[in-house]
This record gives sequence, structure tokens and C-alpha cells, in this order.
Amino acid sequence: MTERRVAVLGTGLVDPDVPLLRADDLGVLRGDGIFETLLVRDGQPWLLDAHLARLARSAARMDLPAPSAAAWQDLVATIVAGWPAADEGLLRLVCTRGPEEGGTPTAYAALVAVPAEVMRQRRAGAHVVTRSLGLPAQVRRDAPWLLGGVKTISYAVAMAVLRDARRRGADDVIWISVDGEVLEGPTASVVWAEEATLYTVPVDTGILDGTTVAHLMAEAPDHGFEVGVRRTTVADLHGADAVWLLSSVRGAASVLSIDSRERGDAGLTSRVRTILGLC
Repeated sequence: MTERRVAVLGTGLVDPDVPLLRADDLGVLRGDGIFETLLVRDGQPWLLDAHLARLARSAARMDLPAPSAAAWQDLVATIVAGWPAADEGLLRLVCTRGPEEGGTPTAYAALVAVPAEVMRQRRAGAHVVTRSLGLPAQVRRDAPWLLGGVKTISYAVAMAVLRDARRRGADDVIWISVDGEVLEGPTASVVWAEEATLYTVPVDTGILDGTTVAHLMAEAPDHGFEVGVRRTTVADLHGADAVWLLSSVRGAASVLSIDSRERGDAGLTSRVRTILGLC
């Protein structure tokens, strides 16, 4: 499927080939804006309420007068209407600060088919490398202007480290603090298993509060897992029974190697995918 859709708040569906942002939009000039990425499956947005709640938290942290949850819900309903139930979609909700000289924020939604590479990693897993974020684990908690835990559209650093990883033959990255703690991926959360317990990284390290992780941790006890949150190191990940990168559209991508050190998943990936309903 190659269909693309774009819908603008207050306008509705628009031609996806027609430019949308002004040249002086601060989202373009400064990366000043927020977004969420959702999976559309069975024709409906998955975990929409959780994503809208995080979008509102990001807006509050950015002092951005973003649309209400009801306005976003109407926009989402417009863009997903008639989307084929058999085709998974990648839906982005974006809100920039708008024109440089002041004015209304620009809010829109964009929907495309899930990219083939995302599906490949969901099904086959990913080879990752670790890279330093250049910050101590605690600093973003104590320096709110660093916007730890805020999903901003300023992704230049994340894209740069992914390009570096792919030049070196890896699929993705796990960020490490300068004091050696595991943080997150550029576009994913980190989850690992030790026997029958699933762990993830605490948000007080400045990582994004993952919606897919929250869903997994809420549902996992009903599927025979215990859950926990704790700080960890790369050495701990090497010793774990399984490691995954979790994101809304990719689901749970099994980590096949870390810094060229191969690893398995102890047969746990299929169980995690069953919980998420993403196989």
C-alpha cells in the first residue's frame, strides 16, 4: 500500500503533495514543536489516549498552546476514516509553535503505511551499538531546559547517531550516560528480561516515558511475568535473558547483538509480542 494522508486541524484532509508549513514556522527554524507517533491497526489508532496524554505533557513542558485532546481525537478520526483494516499505518501527530512573529501553532496529522524496515525489525530483530549521550544520567532531571522526557521534533542528534550506526553495519543505538547507565534508543525504549521479570529504565534518568512500555508492563503480570524498573548497565544487558527495543509502531524488536556481541532471547520474544498483539 502506498497511500499517504495529511489532515490539518481546522481544515481536514489536504493534498499530501502540497506544502504545509510556512518558511518562518519555528518548527522548521528552531525544531520548536512536539509530536507523537502511533500505530494504526485494524483501522484504529492504538493506545491513542496514552499518546494524547503524553502529547499534553510535552506541550506543558514546552509552554506550547497545543490543541485539546478532543481536537486531536477529531483530527485522528478524520485521517483514519476508511483506512483499510488489513493495512497497518504509521500516524504522526505534530504541533509546531507556528510563525516566528507570533500566531497560531501549526497542528496536523500524517498517515502512511508502516515502512518495510520497521516491519523487518519487528519480525527479525535488530543489531545495536551503544553510544554516549554525553550527559550524566541525572542531569536532565535537574536541568528541565534540556527537555528530558519531552517528545520534541528536534531529532537531529537522534538521526545523526542512527546514520553513524548504520554506516557501521548496525540497525539501531542504545544511548548510554557518561556515568555508564543505559538510557534509551533514539526512537525506542529499552526493556530486558531476567528470568521471568521484565525491567525497564526509570524515567528520572530523563528518558521518554514510553507508551508501549507502559502497556507491556501493565499487561505482563497476566501473562506470567513480574515487572520492575531499575537502573542498569551494558554489562547487565549482556547478561540478560533477552533485550528489546520497544516503540509504538515497531513493537518489540529483539536485540540480536550489542556492540557486535551476539545474544539470544531465551524464547521470550514471542511471549512479549503476544502481549502487545504485534507479531
